[in-house]
Amino acid sequence: MLRENFSELFAFIAVARARSFTRAAAKLQISQPALSHTVRELENRFGIQLLVRNTRGVVPTEAGQQLLDRLSSEFDEIESEIEALSDFRDTPKGTIRITAIDYAIRSVLWPKLAKFLPQYPDIKVELINEYESVDIAARGYDAGVRFGQELAQDMISVKIGPDVRNTVVGSKSYFSGRTRPTTPHDLTSHRCINLRTSTYGGLYEWEFVKGKRAYSARVDGSVVFNNAYDIFEAVKAGFGLAYLPEDMVQASVAKGQLISVLEDWCPVWPGFHLYYPNRRQQSLAMTLLVDALRHR
Repeated sequence: MLRENFSELFAFIAVARARSFTRAAAKLQISQPALSHTVRELENRFGIQLLVRNTRGVVPTEAGQQLLDRLSSEFDEIESEIEALSDFRDTPKGTIRITAIDYAIRSVLWPKLAKFLPQYPDIKVELINEYESVDIAARGYDAGVRFGQELAQDMISVKIGPDVRNTVVGSKSYFSGRTRPTTPHDLTSHRCINLRTSTYGGLYEWEFVKGKRAYSARVDGSVVFNNAYDIFEAVKAGFGLAYLPEDMVQASVAKGQLISVLEDWCPVWPGFHLYYPNRRQQSLAMTLLVDALRHR
């Protein structure tokens, strides 16, 4: 392999993983035209097309996928070793990209990062709000956040937040003249505010447990959002019932603005966990960040 190919291969891997020149350029901190030129130079050097654009973004050709599969882990290891060199600096340095849902960012990540980042001015953290289970390595993330600790192979999981309980709430105006639900089945006669998730493209089914009985409710209503905070605003405005984390709504419940129902059906779920690749050598920046986020 010619020495000049290596930077071009890094560029190709970034685009192939991100499925986007725009996202890859942002991660590499270069312009999109420069990145496109670099990948085109690599294809010209090989005499093979490696990437194609379609309506869904950028996808590898058969040759491109083969190259990506063979080189990804090796280049990850090289990148990890290079990042680890920052351990020899007096001040830890690096950019860490984390994917998480908005509720995790606001309730867990940001409160801790707001205390952590001023201590390490050379560490940068990028938080990406996504309601999607993603392959963090393939998408160019350093870590992700999800409920519980069930993970793919070769991942490390660290609990970063307390256990979470969801609750069904509605506004006083919504319940005026309506019978409050006493079982999840009663939700079929109520207007509910839905959450659409990116992972499956469908609507989130509300999950309930009572004793040994588990129940998933498919609810319906006049409005659908793809994040929890818009749902919170809509339920306060009386557009229907919502299924939201208890700590998000408890102040409104305490003030009498919202009414909580089905409390004996709402279970406690394992809290948020940070997950990241099990690499032989983590950068000092990543080690410090994980320790700062760890739930104690």
